Amino acid sequence: MQILLILGIVFAIGAVSFALQNDIAVTVVLGFWRYDSSLAVVLLMAVCLGALIAGLVSTPSVIKSQWDRVRLRRQVTSLESDRATLESRVREIESDAARKSPLPELAAEGAAPYVGLKSLMMAQEETHPKRPFQN
Repeated sequence: MQILLILGIVFAIGAVSFALQNDIAVTVVLGFWRYDSSLAVVLLMAVCLGALIAGLVSTPSVIKSQWDRVRLRRQVTSLESDRATLESRVREIESDAARKSPLPELAAEGAAPYVGLKSLMMAQEETHPKRPFQN
């Protein structure tokens, strides 16, 4: 944003110095309207009019992006509070589960009280390797 401001100031200084070096009288005609002035004044008016038009054209997009930014900040804040609530709820549930565990010594050690069927079968296969079928 600051770079754009600096570039705008440099452009304005260049336009003013160009206009001041070209101070001959000119006539601007637009339809039935006629304006006599120096070239410096006409150039400065053209630059100011261009800046005004650019500002008016870019204003809706700037306002929309600011609204989007505010909406997204609110959404992030809401999601962070939801996350904190859910984390506290998970801690509550984990502590309740640890207290109600049928095998508290296993729950305290962090060991699983259930050994799955797959692990039992895998252990059995390791001790008794399969033999190929014989015809």
